[in-house]
Amino acid sequence: MNDRSVIHDTFTLERIYPAARARVFAAFASVESKEAWGATSEVEPGESATSIDEFDFRIGGRERFTVRRRGTSYRNDALYYDIVPDRRIVYSYEIYADGTRISVSVATIEFTDSRAGTTVTWTEQGVYLDGIDGAQAPVLRVGGTTELLDSLTRHLRVSPRHDDTMEV
Repeated sequence: MNDRSVIHDTFTLERIYPAARARVFAAFASVESKEAWGATSEVEPGESATSIDEFDFRIGGRERFTVRRRGTSYRNDALYYDIVPDRRIVYSYEIYADGTRISVSVATIEFTDSRAGTTVTWTEQGVYLDGIDGAQAPVLRVGGTTELLDSLTRHLRVSPRHDDTMEV
């Protein structure tokens, strides 16, 4: 560990999905969907990921999972603060690398109707601790979140549509 320092960063990403808002929101609300497209879904060849250890999608509920990448075990511990079905999710999460806390973040995910389907706006405020990920920590987080949203795009293309009439 380097020095005891913090880097603060805020970013916003936006995606438009050609699917109904309820369908896009549902991808965040079930353990089966999260395992299909979330952080544990895309692991490099030869690496391993655990399944989601805990998934309690309700206000006050927790989500916990661990992913092993490039020889490091990354644990994500999240707490849901606000859930308005088909509208928004607000949660905080900590990331640990081999047991050392490397960041604490608050994320707000908003779901709004658009002409093309559903707009997802992901806003995150992050605190990156003690220089563990270096000065590029905020860029790494934006990249990881971008990968998640891209994975959600792929998931919506292949998952059953149920009542959704829009194509992905």
